[in-house]
Amino acid sequence: MSQLVVVITGASSGIGRGAARAFAARGDGVVLAARSAQTLDQVAKECQALGGRAVAVPTDVSDEAAVQALVRRAVEEFGRIDAWVNAAAVWSYGRFEDTPGPVFRQIVETTLFGQVYAARAVLPHFRAQGHGVLVNIASLYGRVSSPYVAPYVTSKWGLLGFSEVLRQEVRDAPAIAVCTILPGAVDTPIYRHAANYVGHQIRPLPPVISPDRVVSAVVRAVDKPTAEIVVGRTQHLGAWAHQLVPRLYDRVVGPLVDLGALQEAPSTDHDGTVFTPDPATNALDDGWRDHDHRRVAKVLALAAGVVAAAAAARSRRC
Repeated sequence: MSQLVVVITGASSGIGRGAARAFAARGDGVVLAARSAQTLDQVAKECQALGGRAVAVPTDVSDEAAVQALVRRAVEEFGRIDAWVNAAAVWSYGRFEDTPGPVFRQIVETTLFGQVYAARAVLPHFRAQGHGVLVNIASLYGRVSSPYVAPYVTSKWGLLGFSEVLRQEVRDAPAIAVCTILPGAVDTPIYRHAANYVGHQIRPLPPVISPDRVVSAVVRAVDKPTAEIVVGRTQHLGAWAHQLVPRLYDRVVGPLVDLGALQEAPSTDHDGTVFTPDPATNALDDGWRDHDHRRVAKVLALAAGVVAAAAAARSRRC
């Protein structure tokens, strides 16, 4: 089909917003889902100006009934769903002991169960129509861990396993695909939106990649489904080190995060946008790649040492 119908969750900001614009620019129909109706209306206008048909459906993906309603609305508007992109996520920074229980639960509900609810809602539709592509936005944090991000790591590790199971279970339907995108740190507002309990303002751990690179991977997954697509291979060297020299990784990952992700500016504890969106700060990117070059150099130097140790360990094993 020359024009697709694509449902995108998390469409108000970051990767989801970029994906919506990319599909619209080539004439596809997009169904935009996020919590902020105000921002969704703006994104819908952007998509329409680019040449696509866009429908905004305010949706909290942590509500399974709302996700089921999103599927029904998409089918009512377009008659089918060719692809579904799960880009909704929320984030927090803080030691597990300092992260409030409701915040932990809500991050998992949104970032993991939101994608589970979507799969439960859309896979029967894919089977009924005989085709469809489900794209789950995972993370490097599906393969490694670091201090301060326990609920997010829990969600992304779970999502990778969930996606693998789905791929195995749809082998009886060759025209249905489940794809997983694994980006490193991406220049989006999710860090500005994060709940924070570390006493410092935070930033993404460098090097930070452009959201356009992840968006391109999403479009590629829809057009030519691939089980897993890694974006930001420099950061994914960390997963290699995590596997080959786990004890060294455990020793250095804390100082690496403290150096690269915690800023000197103080911050009071807050819940960020975990429970309530902030339309004023929704955007495609957040300008992280334009500053802090000295910090980036220090982080890269420390990371290079870990990678070198991992390479040496691998050589000894060979």
